[in-house]
Amino acid sequence: MVVEPVRPRTSPAVVVAMLSCCGIVVSLQQTLLLPLLPDLPRLLGTSADSASWLVTATLLAGAVATPTISRLADMYGKRRMMVVALVVSVAGSLLGAVSQALPLLIGARALQGVGVALIPVAIAIMRDELPRDRVPLGVALMSATLAIGAGVGMPLSGLIVEHMDWHASFWLTGLVGVVLIAGTLTLLPESPVRTSGTFDLRGAILLSVALTAVLLALSKGGQWGWTGPRTLGCLALGVVVLAGWIPLELRTPRPLVDVRVAARRSVALVNLASVFAGFSMFVNMLVTTQLLQMPRETGYGRGLDVLHTGLWMVPNAAAFGVMAPVSAWLTRRFGPQVTLVGGSLLMGATYVGRVFYNADLAQIVIGSVVVGTGTAMVYGALPTLIMRAVPVTETASANGLNVLLRSLGTSTASAATAAITTASVLTVGGRDLPTLGSLELLFWLAAGAALAAALIGVPMLRMREYAEAADRSGAENTGRAQIVKGQVLSLKGNPIRHAVVTVLTPDGRAVDWGQADGEGRFTAAVPEPSDYLVVTSADGWRPRSRMMTLDSAAPIPPIVLRERLTLRGTIRDSAARPVADALVVLTRSTGELVATVRTDHEGQYEVPRPQNGRYVLTVVGPGEALGARTLTVWEEARDFDLVLGTPLGADVSDRTVDPGSSSLPT
Repeated sequence: MVVEPVRPRTSPAVVVAMLSCCGIVVSLQQTLLLPLLPDLPRLLGTSADSASWLVTATLLAGAVATPTISRLADMYGKRRMMVVALVVSVAGSLLGAVSQALPLLIGARALQGVGVALIPVAIAIMRDELPRDRVPLGVALMSATLAIGAGVGMPLSGLIVEHMDWHASFWLTGLVGVVLIAGTLTLLPESPVRTSGTFDLRGAILLSVALTAVLLALSKGGQWGWTGPRTLGCLALGVVVLAGWIPLELRTPRPLVDVRVAARRSVALVNLASVFAGFSMFVNMLVTTQLLQMPRETGYGRGLDVLHTGLWMVPNAAAFGVMAPVSAWLTRRFGPQVTLVGGSLLMGATYVGRVFYNADLAQIVIGSVVVGTGTAMVYGALPTLIMRAVPVTETASANGLNVLLRSLGTSTASAATAAITTASVLTVGGRDLPTLGSLELLFWLAAGAALAAALIGVPMLRMREYAEAADRSGAENTGRAQIVKGQVLSLKGNPIRHAVVTVLTPDGRAVDWGQADGEGRFTAAVPEPSDYLVVTSADGWRPRSRMMTLDSAAPIPPIVLRERLTLRGTIRDSAARPVADALVVLTRSTGELVATVRTDHEGQYEVPRPQNGRYVLTVVGPGEALGARTLTVWEEARDFDLVLGTPLGADVSDRTVDPGSSSLPT
């Protein structure tokens, strides 16, 4: 047995501080240039439409890079991919610092956008490295860095505009990024928690095409026209490619995004809530800045410049930092579900209040801060919910998808803001500016999105997947995580695809779980070599549980599922005599053919047990005697008998039996 050297311990405070600094710098890269956009057409000698690509390029690059780098982090090392993301973003900063041409600046902004991908990777590192009781605080701080960076970026950008050349924003983020690269390599340990397999290049390309098309439509729809051919064409392309990408991922042994894990109710609910939360969060930033910057002649604007607008946005960013420990305490005390629902309700109620109270500076700032407080609670809870619902080896990629969906929500908010504020305008000093009614409509939409996130969170309150026992991070795992690999086979040695392997301690506490790929192979993380209870299940097979010694240094013997579950029964005529050679057809209630078989000499039939659901059993006997009935298949094997001679469709009883029953009378 090869004994790996013990990794040097890194202080949890150092890990959190280092990762949070990386997040703040990434956010700065995204926001420092935004206040300069009105002046960039003049500075670069181009049109406003062309200059807007400096924002669009960052958005697209971040969306494409996030799932790709997150998956690579799970496979090849999280610290390594963090360094890659930082190096690429620093290269973008340095390119922008020395460029004057628009194409080069667009490329620089695209490279900077890659840095967004380190956010989910950093969250995954926290799960691997921090003691259990510090994970919620670390995750809340990491989620808050995006708002903190944006809050610092706006006044900092104002200072740069007033006192320095605009290229200084690139120099600043580039130099700080170099320092962070050195700090990451020096202070952060490389996590041993990795998954196996090869990178899904086809899936990455197709997803990138789909995301690029959809986000182009959302970000450029206001300029191209929402019903224009380019906007509709991009949307159609994105939907078509995404429709082809999903079945491809289902067939890929190690997909870029594990669609089956993402489709689990516990994961899907969190991701859906993230879209609405992202929408609600971004409306706060967009509308608040407009309320502060619009001229006083509009009747509602405060007429502030970029610097003072940024300064009044600082309290909103500070709320994120202050609320991080509060969000962590709520998560530990009441659970992340309660934190999510409570934060969403606070956001929604505040937005409703902002519709009626936005007449002066104090009301605008206080409303923004309270919305930010609720957002901090929600954003602190979302990664914890994801981590408790997915295997340890899928942490980075699952959080990457979650961050991507939040970005989809913010992009939708940006598109909605552009569409609504340009549809309802008033003319002030020769300029068309949004009306107060359009901004209040956005508040109503944001309130609705926050309420939707809260309603989505309600079913989570009773779901055991989010229980603290499901959080496999913790001090007992720090520095000693073991990745074990195995394979699930049938008695004939054939791999059983998509089997689920759950690892528990001998006293029944959750450790980790993994889902087998197309070759039946799975990975799981355990805190140390020991004996564990391993529960293996697969649709259509009788589950198997056994005690196994799991050690990354020793191969796990194949887990063999011995018994294939079947659906069987006996076909008889009206005189109760078995009917031989009758045609038995099983179809889904939605019409698809499942199986066709003939009865044996004793009138018996047997087919592999289909997936849980509703089915129709049809029998054609001698003399074209017909019989049919509906079935509900669930859990254990069932015997379904049928008497011929009744009119087709007359026997339509829909009955199931308890797991101990072996037959069902007709």
